[in-house]
Amino acid sequence: MSQEVYISLLGHTSVSFRPEGRGSLSGNNSGSPRRSRSATAEWGGLDLKLFDTTNGVTEVTPHLAEAEADVQALVESAMESMLGVRFLATEYSTGPVHGGRIDSLGLDENGSPVIVEYKRATDPGVLSQGLFYVAWLMDHREEFEALVRERLGSATAASVLWSTPRLICVAGGFTRYDLHAVREHRRSIDLVRYTMLGEHHIALETVASVAAQGSGARRQSLRGGRGASPRRRTGAMAELSAFVDETLLGLGEGVTKVERKQYDAYQRLRNFTCVVPRQDKLLVYLKVAPATVELVPGFTRDVTGLGHHGTGDLEVQLRSEKDVERALELFRLSYAAA
Repeated sequence: MSQEVYISLLGHTSVSFRPEGRGSLSGNNSGSPRRSRSATAEWGGLDLKLFDTTNGVTEVTPHLAEAEADVQALVESAMESMLGVRFLATEYSTGPVHGGRIDSLGLDENGSPVIVEYKRATDPGVLSQGLFYVAWLMDHREEFEALVRERLGSATAASVLWSTPRLICVAGGFTRYDLHAVREHRRSIDLVRYTMLGEHHIALETVASVAAQGSGARRQSLRGGRGASPRRRTGAMAELSAFVDETLLGLGEGVTKVERKQYDAYQRLRNFTCVVPRQDKLLVYLKVAPATVELVPGFTRDVTGLGHHGTGDLEVQLRSEKDVERALELFRLSYAAA
């Protein structure tokens, strides 16, 4: 199974890459390498090395944060960029009865409530603790919506997607029991392993991602036929929608489809494609910078700053399966960016 590693360059441009065996990546790290007692030779079993080439070539040593609070503060300061989640609250109290504090509360790009729990290193209790808080959240919907209303406005609070609450666990490592357990639960769960690299880099690796078992989200096997046509569409548009659905779900491991009233979102940790049906075409919105592609009238359009359903600044208009094949490279670019 291939794995994605994401590196956030603090103060620099974010990059992503897919390791395909042994190799190295040059980085631009202004800090000196730092070793700690928790440093590891590999990132989650990947024999991958990072080097600073600013002045000569110096290996940037992977290590864990000094404290859990350091990881939490870093992610919360850039939660939308790192996780695709709008930050709502930190250390949120569950009250005297439950007697706990949720590390971070947020709302993802599709309106799903998100709980983020952090651990400095491997902690066998992170998953059960997070699921405990998800259960609390589902019993306190009005309280959460009041928080959303206060932070993001009434319209956003009215459209919270309660069918697909998410749990994101960010930790220095996970046990094999965690990796198995996420597949046995009916909740949407993402296990994200972090690695600190020098003074100014953090790598985020999604080691497991499972969609909810409800009606609002689904994950499809990469094998098999197209299956049933997507909801609310008939005739030629249903066939086209099914082809797009198969294409997007087949881009790689861990793609989730989230169905909203106005659009369908395809996401990994974050959205990479949103599909809006029209009577004679499909409007597809991608996380691709319009300035980096050649815009073709009637096929691609820059919608930066323009209101539309879903997320993404590049609009692609699909009227046939040939258009889907034509847009495939753009789909792959957006998938890689997510």
